[in-house]
Amino acid sequence: MAKRYGQHCPVAKSLDLVGERWTLLIVRDLLRGPARFQDLRAQLSGIPPKLLADRLRRMERQGLVARELYSKRPPRASYVLTDRGRGLGLVVGALAIWGRPFVGPRSGPRHATCGHPIELQQYCPHCEERVALDTVPVPLATEPTARRRVGRRARRRSP
Repeated sequence: MAKRYGQHCPVAKSLDLVGERWTLLIVRDLLRGPARFQDLRAQLSGIPPKLLADRLRRMERQGLVARELYSKRPPRASYVLTDRGRGLGLVVGALAIWGRPFVGPRSGPRHATCGHPIELQQYCPHCEERVALDTVPVPLATEPTARRRVGRRARRRSP
């Protein structure tokens, strides 16, 4: 069973779904299009087959991946990202852009038309203004169970 952060925070909830080793790399490879188990195994050198099967099953339960049979005898399937899974393209792209300096200047996503590196930008759709990434407020984790414990302690201490 996968470990959970147990925090009421969008970042923690997202990591509950995709924070396990290999998961985002599977998403990265499926962003190129449907792939068979053996294709994924070849692209993800070093992943044990049992672990790949486990990750794919978990991603299917979470609604990130759909399994599509392309042969009934013998049963053969390919895996494709769902709309929810394709939504991780922005996350994978952002990680690729952030990680570019650690790999080399020629790595990471590039614009298909001109070949220059892509930058990640955020903007407010209401104001239509760009927002600096380091000024975006990140929500703090609030743990509902921790608040309940504090409440019980407070009741015990009062006369």
